[in-house]
Amino acid sequence: MSAKTNRSRVTETKTALRARAGKIIAILKKTYPDAKCSLTYMTPHQLLVATILSAQCTDERVNMVTPRLFKKYRSVADFAGANMKELEDDIRSTGFFHNKARAIIGSAQIILDKYNGQMPRTLGEMVALPGVGRKTGSAVLGEAFGIAEGIVVDTHVRRISNKLGFTKQSDPIKIERDLMEIIPHDDWIKFTHLMIDHGRAICIARRPNCKFCPLAKLCPSAETK
Repeated sequence: MSAKTNRSRVTETKTALRARAGKIIAILKKTYPDAKCSLTYMTPHQLLVATILSAQCTDERVNMVTPRLFKKYRSVADFAGANMKELEDDIRSTGFFHNKARAIIGSAQIILDKYNGQMPRTLGEMVALPGVGRKTGSAVLGEAFGIAEGIVVDTHVRRISNKLGFTKQSDPIKIERDLMEIIPHDDWIKFTHLMIDHGRAICIARRPNCKFCPLAKLCPSAETK
């Protein structure tokens, strides 16, 4: 990156940063009009289970496991009463199956007992569930209920947000804080899906295709020569 680009990233005001972010989001919406969650689910609780399973695992693998899983465990009560060892075997291929099974059963028990089987709808309540952090809670609230209490920061969001100069942080909580200051609230949910699609299609971690990137003129990290 040139010295000129470095200076521009340092001196860019919040107002200018918000304006550039708005232009980038508009371009991404046109480029990826169908950007959405890639996990398959039918109910908010199924989404929670799928999101827990997606930790350190690809969505593709999760989507291979959940059809049979959701056919076997049809309700929150079914998951709450599941046998730990049996559930571990059912989700083994997603990795970290012991912790995931414990989180799935524990969260289902609380949802059943404390919320009468209905998913809580605040981030504070979500992160109080076993195995549910801010990322998972925000993802479920945004996707299932359209509630934007935060921005989901996954590996794509973290990497591309740094490339775009939206943040200089590496910690997901600090990245989210920076993004929430410049991304319009109405776009908090969509932003993550746009970043994921862009990261998979063009801004690939090991070989970003800057030459064909629609954001090249707005990205301080673009290498088009």
